[in-house]
Amino acid sequence: MGRRGVKKGQEYAILTDEITKAWSGLSVKEYKNHKDLKKENLRDNMTNLELVLNMLAEATTTEISKEKKPKTFTENKKIANQGGTIAGNTRKEIEEKTGKKVVSQISAKKLIENKKLK
Repeated sequence: MGRRGVKKGQEYAILTDEITKAWSGLSVKEYKNHKDLKKENLRDNMTNLELVLNMLAEATTTEISKEKKPKTFTENKKIANQGGTIAGNTRKEIEEKTGKKVVSQISAKKLIENKKLK
């Protein structure tokens, strides 16, 4: 995010939430609930496709930010939404072509539990 006009901590968390919401359709909290995560790291529990789309959203946001050089938190939030939306559109296209949801309930914990059952 280049930290342009962004104070640490809470503002960074709000921007991360904005990016996540724009690409996945869920806030970070909703996403963690969807995957039944408590304290676990969301990223560590994403599928490859979720991770790639999340990275696309972040990288796109960074590129837009470098060009637009936002000065205020509001401008940063708008750019975070734009970057996330580009990845969100990609997610929707993938879902359209595959007929299945990209944002899954699969988590590392569930994968380990499933392996133990086999």
